[in-house]
Amino acid sequence: MAAGYLDILRTRHAARLLAGTLVGRLPNGTAHIAIVLFTRAEGGSYTLAGALAAAYGLATAVGQPLLGRAVDLYGQPRVQLPAAVVSALGMAALALVGLGPLPAAYAAVVVAGLFTPPLEGGLRALWPTVLGREDRVHRAYAMDAVAQEVMFTVGPLLVTVLVSLRSPAAALLVINAIGVLGALSVVLSEPSRTWRSAPREAHWLGALRSRGLLALLGAFFFVGLALGSITVAGVAYADDHGRESVYGWLMAALGLGALVGGAVYGARQWAGAPERRLRVIVALLALGYLPLMLTPGVPAMTALAALAGVFLAPAIACSFIVVDRHAPRGTVTEAFSWLVTTFGVGAAAGTAVAGPAVELGGTAWSFAVAGAGGVAALLVLLATGRVLAAPGRTPAVVAGSENDRNGAAEPGFSSGHKA
Repeated sequence: MAAGYLDILRTRHAARLLAGTLVGRLPNGTAHIAIVLFTRAEGGSYTLAGALAAAYGLATAVGQPLLGRAVDLYGQPRVQLPAAVVSALGMAALALVGLGPLPAAYAAVVVAGLFTPPLEGGLRALWPTVLGREDRVHRAYAMDAVAQEVMFTVGPLLVTVLVSLRSPAAALLVINAIGVLGALSVVLSEPSRTWRSAPREAHWLGALRSRGLLALLGAFFFVGLALGSITVAGVAYADDHGRESVYGWLMAALGLGALVGGAVYGARQWAGAPERRLRVIVALLALGYLPLMLTPGVPAMTALAALAGVFLAPAIACSFIVVDRHAPRGTVTEAFSWLVTTFGVGAAAGTAVAGPAVELGGTAWSFAVAGAGGVAALLVLLATGRVLAAPGRTPAVVAGSENDRNGAAEPGFSSGHKA
C-alpha cells in the first residue's frame, strides 16, 4: 500500500505541490474556529461569532468557482497568489481592527472568504501533467482526500496552540501568513507556471453546462449535508454524556475512518466506470451513517463513528475522477471548485438543519439528518445514472498539448481538458 504513495511522492514536483496546497489551504481549513475564538476573545457573543463564520463560508462558496474560472482563463500564478494575499489581508484587517465597527468586521471576513484561492481545484488540474499515468493520478486523488483529513485534524490544533501561546488575533495573522507562503510555493513551481487550460467554448454557465457535473454536484450537496449535521449531532451526543471530550473522540474516530478508507482505496486499481463505483461507495457511506441514530454508549458510538468515516475519503476521491470526465473543455479548475463549493454549502445546510432536529427530537434525530443526507445523495446518483454514464467528451491527451508539454500523460487520459 505504502509503495504506491511513495512512488507518487518521489515524482518530481509532486510532494512540493501537495504540501504547498495543504499549507496554502490552512487558513480556509481553520477559519471557522479561528473566527469564533477571536470573536469570543473580543467580547462578542456566540451568535455574532456564528454569523461572522457563516459570512466567511458564504463568501468562500461564491468566490471559489469564480476564481476557478479565472484560473482556467488566465493561469494559476496570476490568480492564486494575488487571491491568497488579498484573503490574508482581509483576515489581518479583522485581527487588527477587531469588532469595533461591525460592518468593517463583516467586510473583512467577506473579503477573506471571497478571495480564498482555489488551490484545491488547481492541484487536481495539475496532477495529470505531473504524474502522467491514469492509475497514478487516481491514487493521487485518494492521497489528496486523505491529506485533507490530516489538515482538518491538525489545523484546528495548531490554531488552539497559537491562541494559548499568544492570542486569537496572533493566530489569525500567523495562519494566514503561512497560507500565503503555501500558495507561493505552489505558483512558483514549474507545473503551476507552465500549466494552461485547454481552449474553452465561450459560455456564461462555464462548467455548469455539463449535465453530468450538475448531477454530481447535486449528490455531493447531500454528502456535505450529512457531514455537516454530524458535527452538530456530535456536540449534542457529548452533552448527553456530560463530557466535552466525547466530541473530540467522535470526530477523531470519524477522521481515522476516513484516513484508513482513503488509504486502502487509493492503494489499488479499480476496474469499471468510476460513476458506477461512486454509486456503490455512496451507498456504503449512507449505510455507515444510519447506525449512528442508535446512539449507544461512548465506546460503541466511537466505533460506529470510525465506521461511518471509512467511505468518506473514497467517495471524495472517486468524485474527483468523475469531475474530470464530465468537466467541459477548458473548465477543469472551475469544475473542481464547484465541487468544493457545493460540498461546503451542503455542510453549512447540515449544521443548520441538525440544530432544530436536536431541539425537536433529541440527539438521535440529528444523526438521522446524516443518514437522510447519505440516502438522498445515493438517490440523486441513481436518478441521474444515464446522465453520469455518458461523459460529455472522452478524456484524451494529444502529444504536445498545452497541459502535457513533455508528453508525460498516457494516450487516452485527460490532462485537465477534453478532446
